[in-house]
Amino acid sequence: MPRPLHHALTYLRSTPGTHLWLLALFVTTVVMRHMDPAFTDEFLRQRSTNIHHLTQDPSRVLITSAFWIDGDNGLRGWLLYAVLYTLFHAPAERWLGTARWLLVVLTAHVGATYLSEGILAWAIRHGIAPPESVNTLDVGVSYALAGIVAVLAYRIPTPWRYLYLFGVLTFYALPLVTGRTFTDVGHFTAVLIGLACHPVTRSPKPRRPRTPRTPRTPPSAPSRTPAP
Repeated sequence: MPRPLHHALTYLRSTPGTHLWLLALFVTTVVMRHMDPAFTDEFLRQRSTNIHHLTQDPSRVLITSAFWIDGDNGLRGWLLYAVLYTLFHAPAERWLGTARWLLVVLTAHVGATYLSEGILAWAIRHGIAPPESVNTLDVGVSYALAGIVAVLAYRIPTPWRYLYLFGVLTFYALPLVTGRTFTDVGHFTAVLIGLACHPVTRSPKPRRPRTPRTPRTPPSAPSRTPAP
């Protein structure tokens, strides 16, 4: 096997979750590209983690919403996520391992979704947001990405870690101040969740090998001197 191909396969095997997810996003992006534009919005809305679906069928929409990219950029949008996944998801999965990486992904995706939609529900209840916002369109992978971007701070040595943290918090806090949409709340929440996942980043302490126990042998019986 040629060496470049061997290195590529080794790299893919080290981050299976990241690249299988990217492959699924590529397939769904191609499918959406061939849809009737008039049908696309309703199709995505049925997979949206909006208030209506979270109260009716939360498990289904929490899973399906993470396999569609919202927007009109098509394959260009997927290419952007391919770059972001390579820069953030792949290093995080290789560092944490697939199981712990997936735990951070799910925690950020689910936690940020529920908090942002909960704030939107509060805004509807108090007349700040219109009632039809219960059916708003909310799909995509950006909450999980924000959580992974944040948790990678623990991979960076100090003092560069603080510079990275400042950049991440500034990037996600500015839209929260200027836009104040429920998705801005979700992104910043996902960052905080990622930072709260610090215990997940700690490698388990290796177990000390047991010292083999020396088998106990019964004392030998004293030799008997034959009688004269």
